[in-house]
Amino acid sequence: MGLSDWLGAWCCACGCCRRERAAALPEKEPLVSNNNPYASFGATQSWDEEKNLWSAPHDVSHTEADDDRVLYNLIVVRDRLDKDSEEWQKLNYDIYTLRQLRREVRNRWKRILEDLGFQKEADTLLSVTKRSIVSDSQNMSKAREILLKLSEETTIFPTSWELSERYLFVVDRLIALDAADEFFRIASVTYPKRLHMAKDEDQLKTDQCNSTLS
Repeated sequence: MGLSDWLGAWCCACGCCRRERAAALPEKEPLVSNNNPYASFGATQSWDEEKNLWSAPHDVSHTEADDDRVLYNLIVVRDRLDKDSEEWQKLNYDIYTLRQLRREVRNRWKRILEDLGFQKEADTLLSVTKRSIVSDSQNMSKAREILLKLSEETTIFPTSWELSERYLFVVDRLIALDAADEFFRIASVTYPKRLHMAKDEDQLKTDQCNSTLS
């Protein structure tokens, strides 16, 4: 699912129709706990949501968003294989890489939140699960606008990153705290788009030069 799809369908994502659908639709496969030591205490699901950082937390099957579908399918296929097999090792590395990419994006957001003075609250502000709700539906238009600006005018998200629904919840919380505009300002300074583009152009020129010399 692309950015325009889930932004345009947000009314269903946070409204009654979405909640009713989620309640009626069971998970197609249980989430993978990877020997979660807290599973016996009923903490498996929240632990996995944090580990996988699902892009669309309200999709109970975790297959609605494109990047969620990729991660989910990799986990399901990997866990059907022998751990000693070469294919299992390859899939496990791919899963690790995807998780690390999501973790890096989360860490970028966390660093800016801490710069804003939310050292103790950063993890809570970034915690999004399928039980999360928006603080004020009237803020969603501004939240969409800020999230798009973050994507287009900063590099807080990697170039290949498909914007995820979870960060719309985070921006909504920042608006409620009157901190969204300042968050964008710091993100623009910390992860400037122009500097990133200049580095890409320099790298391209270097590659072209090396190719010519060789």
